[in-house]
Amino acid sequence: MKTTALITGASRGIGKSIALKLANHFDHIVINSYHNRQDLLNVKSEIENLGAEGVAYTGDIKDHDFVKSMITDIIDRYKRIDLIVNNAGISYVGLLTDMSIEDWNNVINTNLTSVFNCCNLAVPYMVKEKSGHIINISSMWGLSGASCEVAYSASKGGINSFTQALAKELAPSNISVNAIACGTVNTQMNACFSNDEIENICNDIPIGRMASPEEIADLVYLLYKSPAYLTGEIIKIDGGYL
Repeated sequence: MKTTALITGASRGIGKSIALKLANHFDHIVINSYHNRQDLLNVKSEIENLGAEGVAYTGDIKDHDFVKSMITDIIDRYKRIDLIVNNAGISYVGLLTDMSIEDWNNVINTNLTSVFNCCNLAVPYMVKEKSGHIINISSMWGLSGASCEVAYSASKGGINSFTQALAKELAPSNISVNAIACGTVNTQMNACFSNDEIENICNDIPIGRMASPEEIADLVYLLYKSPAYLTGEIIKIDGGYL
């Protein structure tokens, strides 16, 4: 039976690396991004060069109606979704008192409501098949909180609790739900930091460097292939930071 994986936020960084990793193991790779259409199409081409069929959807993952249309189309095409990787996310670095309500809502909806949207709309099909995997990309700051990243930390903490709760709901249907709590990863999300700031960040990490996106992708695949009894876990990959 042919397999299908959906990765959100897949035009670059962690999402792109996950999509390319999974393209070596899945028949169909579905990718999504909101703002980076050409980058997303480039990833689609790379997926196809690896031998999988690629499908790209450009749209706002925090928009329930858009996600409903995307999930419906995926099911019409492939009849099933075997793996969802909820990766789409944004950050906001600054004091809480400097945040506008629009900034807050944008972070919470992009990072957390998007996970609800994808799970809310895809889980019924997984339950029908009595199989499936959901992997949510979280952060170590969802475990401890980061100064000047309150909204981001809150959204990732929400993902962690969401993961543990949904895992309990879906375990009887043979669907695993886990999260990966990433440390600092070498992606464009860190472009807001200067070279000196990046050096200071790396000095605080026991392993002495940021993670590569490929390392997160490798863990996603290992988690997908892990025993079915592993569910409801928040797996930290942070170079020993916490």
